[in-house]
Amino acid sequence: MPANTPTETTVHHHQHDIVIIGAGGAGMRAAIEAGPKAKTAVISKLYPTRSHTGAAQGGMAAALANVEEDSWEWHTFDTIKGGDYLVDQDAAEILAKEAIDAVIDLENMGLPFNRTPEGKIDQRRFGGHTRDHGKAPVRRACYAADRTGHMILQTLFQNCVKLGVEFHNEFYALDLVMVDVTGDDGVTRKQPAGVVAYELATGDLHVFHAKAVIFATGGFGKMFKTTSNAHTLTGDGVGIVWRTGLPLEDMEFFQFHPTGLAGLGILLTEGARGEGAILRNASGERFMERYAPTIKDLAPRDIVARCMVQEVAEGRGAGPNKDYVLLDCTHLGAEVLETKLPDITEFARTYLGVDPVVEPVPVMPTAHYAMGGIPTNVKAEVLYDNTTVVPGLYAAGECACVSVHGSNRLGTNSLLDINVFGKRSGNNAAEYVQNAEFLPLPEDPAAGIRDMLAQLRSSTGTERIAVLRKELQDEMDKNAQVFRTDESLGKMTETIHELRDRFRNVAVQDKGKRFNTDLLEAVELGFLLDLAEVVVYSARNRKESRGGHMRDDYPKRDDENYMQHTMAYLTGDPHSSLADDHITLDWKPVVVTRYEPMERKY
Repeated sequence: MPANTPTETTVHHHQHDIVIIGAGGAGMRAAIEAGPKAKTAVISKLYPTRSHTGAAQGGMAAALANVEEDSWEWHTFDTIKGGDYLVDQDAAEILAKEAIDAVIDLENMGLPFNRTPEGKIDQRRFGGHTRDHGKAPVRRACYAADRTGHMILQTLFQNCVKLGVEFHNEFYALDLVMVDVTGDDGVTRKQPAGVVAYELATGDLHVFHAKAVIFATGGFGKMFKTTSNAHTLTGDGVGIVWRTGLPLEDMEFFQFHPTGLAGLGILLTEGARGEGAILRNASGERFMERYAPTIKDLAPRDIVARCMVQEVAEGRGAGPNKDYVLLDCTHLGAEVLETKLPDITEFARTYLGVDPVVEPVPVMPTAHYAMGGIPTNVKAEVLYDNTTVVPGLYAAGECACVSVHGSNRLGTNSLLDINVFGKRSGNNAAEYVQNAEFLPLPEDPAAGIRDMLAQLRSSTGTERIAVLRKELQDEMDKNAQVFRTDESLGKMTETIHELRDRFRNVAVQDKGKRFNTDLLEAVELGFLLDLAEVVVYSARNRKESRGGHMRDDYPKRDDENYMQHTMAYLTGDPHSSLADDHITLDWKPVVVTRYEPMERKY
């Protein structure tokens, strides 16, 4: 093609031992381990301190026992029970054991935790965290006011800068280059050889040749309308892995955080309830006492979210349309709110015009966290199937499924997850590249992405991206949110089928190269449609209620048939709009070490 045509795309080549995709908590924690040991590059679609880890409020769990008696075994049990027994128990033990060092690592890096009068790291209560296997709430969450995630992100970034980690900011990873390698067992499988990324500022493509790739790309909450997730959480990393033919695990399990600002989805931390705030219905009744008599408002999130929706459905909602419940913080007093919960106090004032010091805040569940994602083992190595490792490919954080969260994550375990498994992924990748070779790249590794972008740019279609995205989000809120049925999921399947058809006819308004966010939103919508399809398909197949997946038509947990992880594989025609044409589901056993499944009562 002659160089003067505007469609000519410049491709740059880089070579690194390790490429980390995503510069949130997990990616930067991995970089701190990998950077000093191997040549490392971090690719991030955002400036690192804008990553969504920075929006985490409440805290990071660790059984430090600074304020009251606690042990990592209790933390393990809470994590397993909180995840409704779909948690891989070997992973939960690692999470709880390594939590203590993870917090101390951050303290040593300079994180300004809140302190007890004696100068130790202070700890607060949090949903589902109990003493002595469920007897009473325990203070386990280490926190920095209600902006713990913000502090973690800043601290990790400062340490990356100190170590001289190389960042490529506002680069969108769009493809994982996989090449065929014949293993010692004589089987030919695909292995990662690098990453193709798009540079927002120039429209150029960059090929990063790498021995190891770590995915730390976060979640995909933007498939829902009401979500605490930022606009960037479109599941690009999970989508890339899915498109390469690798499986995704437990995608039906999505957490809805009980306390999003009503109508907006902006998060109000569970730390408020940890400090003593109470959920009330229209009559002022503390309704959680009826559902979870022992730990009341501090029950796990899936339970609290369901109870809230049920209260509203049964006519006990507050407000002119009876469509929300109230979070009452008035008895905590101005000092606690201004010192321990300053951000959420400000959010309520700014976004709803409600002052939590004197009046209760309207709240409803908001899409918050993906328990499922890229399947990994406890070393953060990505899997081809239930057991076979993809050499040189790692994942950590919300995009990964280890699975430490099972079917419902406990609050504060996510900031813990990114630190424990982010650290593990960085260390294991660094060890792997010491003896690994660079795999030869195909002749034109950026060809597929270049064609896809050119096609989108030159499309003469009539569909608008924003219209399709809004329809996806509205319908997911209606049909695949807190309560699901075969009928609602069937309706959602048809909607996705239709949206996928219409997506082929999408037009990008901006034809330029520099800062073409319109083009990237089209790519992101493609990822969201792929993932929403897997979420709904997996949810329809799981005919039971467990953790964050609540089926109205199958309200009981069914351990006999479903105490196993869903594994979804992309097979057949990936471009077909029909899910049946290209999704195959399989099962993966849950790792049980010490805790047999019991009924989940609080």
